[in-house]
Amino acid sequence: MKPPMHAHPRLTCTPVRGTRAVTTLAQDALAGMMTPPRGLPPKYFYDERGAQLFEQICHTPEYYPSRTEAALLEAHADELIRDCAPEHLIELGSGSARKTRHLLDACDARGHGCVFWPFDVAEPMVMSSARALIDDYPWLSVNALIGDYNAGLSRLPLPAQGRRLFVFLGGTIGNFEPAPAIDMLAEIADLMSPQDHLLLGADRIKNAAMLEAAYDDAAGLTAAFNLNLLNVLNRELGADFDADNYRHRSVFNAELERIEMRLCARRAQRVEFAHLGRSIDIGTGEEILTEISRKFSPASLERLLEAAGLAPVRHLHSDA
Repeated sequence: MKPPMHAHPRLTCTPVRGTRAVTTLAQDALAGMMTPPRGLPPKYFYDERGAQLFEQICHTPEYYPSRTEAALLEAHADELIRDCAPEHLIELGSGSARKTRHLLDACDARGHGCVFWPFDVAEPMVMSSARALIDDYPWLSVNALIGDYNAGLSRLPLPAQGRRLFVFLGGTIGNFEPAPAIDMLAEIADLMSPQDHLLLGADRIKNAAMLEAAYDDAAGLTAAFNLNLLNVLNRELGADFDADNYRHRSVFNAELERIEMRLCARRAQRVEFAHLGRSIDIGTGEEILTEISRKFSPASLERLLEAAGLAPVRHLHSDA
């Protein structure tokens, strides 16, 4: 018998069973698409094509969030590792762990060893990243955790001893409505001991033009990313959306302090969902809400953290 392809003395991989059910695309379509106002959770953007498009979006001149967060990490990683001195680095939604390397570089420069615990639903990406990390950092051990953080965190097989730095980057907390955002952070808080810390990435409020441009780049990549959701519905649910009937919109909702990505119908269309045995009529100008990205002031971010039982220590912010 051959060992598993990930077999390495410094690499383990553990599936994590959630504590609650995660809704399926069919369930979310029945709940969110059958009657106005229509909408779907943004997690369905990330099929193979969607993931590729998002990687390209991150390199557009308009999309500041990724490069701003990476620059902040690069500038402050040394002091974060100095002040938190983590023995375990636990990242929720780790993906390729590209930005996490700034923290690992700081550990390396300080001669400070720690164990990396990436937690993500995408096993191939996590394992590919993990193998690259143990090659690049000879002192590093990686305990990969495969699962969906939306299904709950209480069963994470985390170390009971040692200082831990929890990491939740990418402004992902902004994709949650207020109550679920509090619940998510409260779950993290429940895992933490007094010596642990949380490094949270959250985007700040900026002028509407800059925000809307970040989600509607001139190259049309974000538009293609948004419209690709219709391809996902067609493929997975037997729908018959005609993507040419829709246009991408990025709108800053000042009242709710959030960007809203929408698909707006150019003309009326009846859409059949063959796998659901349902059909819907979408009128001209009707919109489907596909993503929210909440933006925070220092005060609103502190209110969010305090509501979740977390005590803010400091803010790292950029003028960009």
